[in-house]
Amino acid sequence: MAHRVAVTGLGSVTPLGCNAATTWEALIAGTSGVAQISLFDASEQDVTIAAEVKGFDPGVAMDRKEARHADRFVQFAIVAGLEALEGAHLRIDDANRDRIGVVIGSGIGGLTTISEQFDTLRERGPRRVSPFLVPMMLPDMASGRVSIATGARGPNPCIVSACSSGADSIGYAAELIRRGDAIAMLAGGAEAPITPIGIAGFASERALSARNNDPTRASRPFDAERDGFVIGEGAAVLLLESLDYAQARGATILAELCGYGATADAYHVTQLPDDAEGAVRAMQLALRQAGIEGDRVDYINAHGTSTPMNDRCETAAIKTVFSRRAYDLPISSIKSMTGHLLGAGGALEACVSVQVIQHGVIPPTINYCTPDPDCDLDYTPNRARTLGLSTVLTNSFGFGGHNSALVFRRYED
Repeated sequence: MAHRVAVTGLGSVTPLGCNAATTWEALIAGTSGVAQISLFDASEQDVTIAAEVKGFDPGVAMDRKEARHADRFVQFAIVAGLEALEGAHLRIDDANRDRIGVVIGSGIGGLTTISEQFDTLRERGPRRVSPFLVPMMLPDMASGRVSIATGARGPNPCIVSACSSGADSIGYAAELIRRGDAIAMLAGGAEAPITPIGIAGFASERALSARNNDPTRASRPFDAERDGFVIGEGAAVLLLESLDYAQARGATILAELCGYGATADAYHVTQLPDDAEGAVRAMQLALRQAGIEGDRVDYINAHGTSTPMNDRCETAAIKTVFSRRAYDLPISSIKSMTGHLLGAGGALEACVSVQVIQHGVIPPTINYCTPDPDCDLDYTPNRARTLGLSTVLTNSFGFGGHNSALVFRRYED
């Protein structure tokens, strides 16, 4: 018999705050986390704006020596993972550690470390390259280091599926719990791509917004004048537990993860097909696993990147899945405020989906000013909306043709 999966803890480090509660408050207020890049001198870049994490101190969770030997994306993951664990009041000890795992995805991994060490190689030679380069740059080090920090000795993989990595990690972790391979999993995503090579690479692809002089208004999902996404950084981690285990230890259940769907487009490295057929199937699979019809969904947390192609194709996919019901469904994209956290984006949006269920408030899509005839649904423009709801679907899509959807619902016996 498949085990039900409960969400009992949330943790996040984002451009809007260094914990889940602060991030949520900023989202509901419609606050933008986008500004001029401060992590490096971006004056020679075509794009000079990003959504950086501000005021982050890894010392809240790591000693200074450990922090120096961990890439920024790993630091984010450790802080978010420990917040989720602490919020759930779960103690990992000898009695349970072998059945509690960690799966934290990353689309890129330690790009900060790689960038710095290439500079060292060019300027000072190969003998000055850090011996910590390899263990700092590997994408799996978020999972590995969170496992070390918490003592969790269960399954410990890293999912890499570009911008679907965080959502796929949560979906995979839930499957491990459903089939009884783990009683609890810390699952999410982490990313720190705001580096000279990261910005230059995405800018050369013309994927980024070029509104350098208007950073807080640059990310505008579904708006007719959108011109690209704003790159962001951060991490988000959910603590998932078998419902039986969570109940037995008296945990507060924030929501139930009841559906996960993942597909491939088998179409193009970076583009979605016009009919977004893979996205359609991912949503349909998630709804099928959840055992619900589309009319039970109360809100969609969209992938909503603010690129012309993604927003048009995602809108078309939603219409295909929900038919006329699509026009009555509130939808929003928090990327309008957080920017696009790449491999951590789906994890943050899963975290926010749970908070939507908890609080009965939908975060807005800010910067929505000019309607697009191809994007004609209800995107919760500019102001949060209070709404009684119980079921949320969240989408994530990634380069390589990856599509993922998760369904969360209010917990009921």
